[in-house]
Amino acid sequence: MKIYQVDAFSNQLFKGNPAAVILLEQWLDQHLMQKIALENNLSETSFARKIDDQNYEIRWFSPIKEVQFCGYGTLATSFIILRNQSDIQSITFHVTGLGQFFISRAEQGRIKMNFPIQVPHRLETIPQVLKDSLSQEITEVYINPQAYIVIYPSTTSVLNEQPNFELIKKLGGRRVAITSLNNDIYEEFAEFDIISRYFTPSMGIDEDPVTGSLHTSLIPLWQPLLKKENIVAYQASKRGGVLYCKLLENDRIEIAGECRLYLEGEIFI
Repeated sequence: MKIYQVDAFSNQLFKGNPAAVILLEQWLDQHLMQKIALENNLSETSFARKIDDQNYEIRWFSPIKEVQFCGYGTLATSFIILRNQSDIQSITFHVTGLGQFFISRAEQGRIKMNFPIQVPHRLETIPQVLKDSLSQEITEVYINPQAYIVIYPSTTSVLNEQPNFELIKKLGGRRVAITSLNNDIYEEFAEFDIISRYFTPSMGIDEDPVTGSLHTSLIPLWQPLLKKENIVAYQASKRGGVLYCKLLENDRIEIAGECRLYLEGEIFI
């Protein structure tokens, strides 16, 4: 069984988010897919089942459980499918509970992904455990189906955060994103509009390097303030990654990124 490892949301090796990709004709047993994901020990392993040349089903597994939505795993899988089928310009993923993801080739070697947005809702009362788990000043907190989204006053506060991961684990499996407008003067971040980080210890990874699904909530949150059609986001993990984002009609969003192939191999099962 072929396996690929792709660095997603980066044009450089050893940056972005490393994802494993396995393409299937038929689904494997769910317990076997979970064991493979644990063995890979990456933030996510993506499995895609081919329906026809341009239609696939897709599922994602962290080292400890299946997840509902993974943007960078989708990007990595799209990269491999389009790489293997050079005559195909677009594909569609059919996703349980989320509908269709529309994927297409884009300029500068990027791949565009068309997702449904996840509108975050503002919390009036911030959980004390969440406050205690973070060390920087909190401006506001929002919530979406997967995470608390914590608004920070500056890029510096996002970069300086050193969270208490053990306390984050006590948030009932909910993950924690921190984000701000890029309002400090850092030359290396000059091209970016927003900065974020994402803490995911309940998924088996303390900090996710780059997270496409998170930005289906961050962009609807920030776009009214930025008043820009095209928003460039940077996820400021140790590896770092860049997401090119645009709100669309009908509660959809376009997120584009680049990939680099790191590994191509074979699993013996």
